[in-house]
Amino acid sequence: MSEAPPADERFAILTETERSLAPLRVLKHGDSFAVFDLHGDIVPSAATEHGLYYAGTRFLSRLELLLSRRQPLLLSSTISHDNTVFAADLTNPDIVQDGHVAVPRGVLHVFRSRALWNSGCVERVRVSNHGLHPIETTIAWRFDADFADVFEVRGTRRPRRGQRLRDITGADYTLHYRGLDGVTRHTRLRAASAPDEINGGLFVFGVSLNPHACTDIEVSITCHLETDAHPVLRFDDVVTLIGKRAATRQDRECLLVSSNEAFNRWIRRSVADIDMMITDTPHGPYPYAGIPWYSTPFGRDGIITAMELMWAAPDIARGVLTFLAETQATTVADARDAQPGKILHEMRHGEMAALGEIPFGRYYGSADATPLFVMLADAYFERTRDRAFVDRLWPHILAALE
Repeated sequence: MSEAPPADERFAILTETERSLAPLRVLKHGDSFAVFDLHGDIVPSAATEHGLYYAGTRFLSRLELLLSRRQPLLLSSTISHDNTVFAADLTNPDIVQDGHVAVPRGVLHVFRSRALWNSGCVERVRVSNHGLHPIETTIAWRFDADFADVFEVRGTRRPRRGQRLRDITGADYTLHYRGLDGVTRHTRLRAASAPDEINGGLFVFGVSLNPHACTDIEVSITCHLETDAHPVLRFDDVVTLIGKRAATRQDRECLLVSSNEAFNRWIRRSVADIDMMITDTPHGPYPYAGIPWYSTPFGRDGIITAMELMWAAPDIARGVLTFLAETQATTVADARDAQPGKILHEMRHGEMAALGEIPFGRYYGSADATPLFVMLADAYFERTRDRAFVDRLWPHILAALE
């Protein structure tokens, strides 16, 4: 009898459509991340990973900004140097009313900014009138959610899915999905000021601007499971929290500066990228492996990253060791390639992992994560001489060796 192929091969993702080659923008915080285009739009397509994701599920599959019911023209967009805020400069196309151009192209400036925090996203749009006459127009958000598991987005086909429930409108607009795992997932949208029109996945705001006047419109999006309870935050609050978090991390980290400005820019870019991927878990900080498909704990990736950062930030290694010790295999499970003492290869959340449709809820099919765990524990002790922590870790080290 031939042996079954490893899970990595049995659950490989087949490429059937060409992925979009258009540049993407990415934000991440904690267990949530967002992938969108240069406008800041999340556009549904079979060949794109666009979306707002949380805990292994795409909680928002469409989010399009419309100016006078049309897509604004892109001037420029960027992600801030610390990977925390997306910003786009947009303007209006020719706005035609009653057969003539009511607002010429380029008269309105739309500044769109977005940030993530915990399981949500907050977006602010500032519309400015640079013309000489009053302007009346509309700003709208079109939105939807497919609640697809990240493996579905990658291309895995499922024989059955859960039930998309009826949307609920009120002070919030909430989209619901009840999964086959019995968990109800919610995407809640709320505007800071009430929209003038709410119509089946569309927020519409009337905008009246005198010459050289501007106005702000803000929409927050939260993704939560039925047991979650996350407050709705404002954009300024999120930016303040991001700044406090960055300051706390800088106090713990080593600062490296040279006389070469190009080298300094490279270091700052690298630090920002690593900080974005580091996720605060109940067991300490853990560097996730990558966006979009690998924004989750991987044993090998976390250990090697912690080793590379040992000289500058040994607390990362402590968080990695604690997390991997708490998730170390204790039983034999062939489907997950688990044996007592083995160290985690990959950990997934989401409906498919909960149902066992994929084996990666906790998967141990790694040849090197277990010895690397022991090596990291040794390197951490050599760097810190933290004997009390290693003593607590010792049973897990012995289990890995055995």
